[in-house]
Amino acid sequence: MLIAGLDAHICDKCVAQANQILAEELSVRKTKSPGSSLTLMKPLEIKKHLDQYVIGQDEAKKVLSVAVYNHYKRLNQKVEKDEIEIEKSNIIMVAETGTGKTLLAKTIAKILHVPFCICDATVLTEAGYVGEDVESILTRLLQAADYDVASAERGIVYIDEVDKIARKSDNPSITRDVSGEGVQQALLKILEGTMVNVPPQGGRKHPDQKMIAVNTNNILFICGGAFDGIDRKIANRLKTQTVGYRINDDDENIDLKNLYKYITPQDLRSFGLIPELIGRLPVVTHLNPLDREALISILTEPKNSLIKQYQKLFEYEDIKLEFDKEVLEFIVDKAMEFKLGARGLRSICEAIMIDAMFEVPSQKGQNKELYITLSYALEKFAKSDIKKLKVA
Repeated sequence: MLIAGLDAHICDKCVAQANQILAEELSVRKTKSPGSSLTLMKPLEIKKHLDQYVIGQDEAKKVLSVAVYNHYKRLNQKVEKDEIEIEKSNIIMVAETGTGKTLLAKTIAKILHVPFCICDATVLTEAGYVGEDVESILTRLLQAADYDVASAERGIVYIDEVDKIARKSDNPSITRDVSGEGVQQALLKILEGTMVNVPPQGGRKHPDQKMIAVNTNNILFICGGAFDGIDRKIANRLKTQTVGYRINDDDENIDLKNLYKYITPQDLRSFGLIPELIGRLPVVTHLNPLDREALISILTEPKNSLIKQYQKLFEYEDIKLEFDKEVLEFIVDKAMEFKLGARGLRSICEAIMIDAMFEVPSQKGQNKELYITLSYALEKFAKSDIKKLKVA
């Protein structure tokens, strides 16, 4: 039997086969859908997973674990008449560079059964200017959900470097603040929850382009930023000083090494975030600066620690790599000196290991073990350019 179309005919066997393919595809999508097979992970389970990869930062881990757990519960909530509807709680994380904000977001993405994407606020500009529109954030989320809109509408978005869109001056500008206040204002409705027309391939909107309508009511937004210099604003509010003598006896209880723990929405406003945006990010949390013990743990303990990565690289050459304990302490001391956080560990390790990684692959069969001593590390570090870094 042939079924007539506009320009061609299709037989009954092809129709049956097409129907079977369609049914299989829809069943696969249904199983992938977060609403259908959503397993609730308790906050303690989420935190245990984070502990395997991220050292310390218990406060931030708690806040993130609870937020993600509550997000799961919102997705499972069946709204009935006169029932309380749970609002979403978007989060903003404030911390120095190299303390693990993006690592926390990436690690939490591994255990989630909902679409998750990480995007940068630095590339976003006000509508009509060169750069990316705010809607491109949702394009990334759609891509993570394989363009399944229902799945994407229950996802989680991490917006990195949110401090880079701070208002450039204290007074509201009468001219346009292309990558500052304008971006914050464009983010308002998306964070709160609205229907957004998203270009499927990203880029600029134009009249002939097909749009995908996405409802952001159930999308959880997590924002992170270094907010460099906000510690001075916190110190001014606490009527203390970041450097120098204490003014009052009351200041004795203030931890001057970690002023980020006293952060409030008021400090974010004085830094340059508009009050409307702060109101849509009700949960404010911080990450602690990394001390010496934490940096040594970061080098050796996590599943993907730096030392384990180097050992794996040499394992491919059938060489067992070992580090003297004094070498680890030297690496940490230099990272503390340069104030680069956990990121500084990598550059110092590279400076020490570069010659070994260059020469060893050509010496197969000669050495089965490589032991890095302090004298070797000092010699290699002295030759590198990184030692010329000025201490901040």
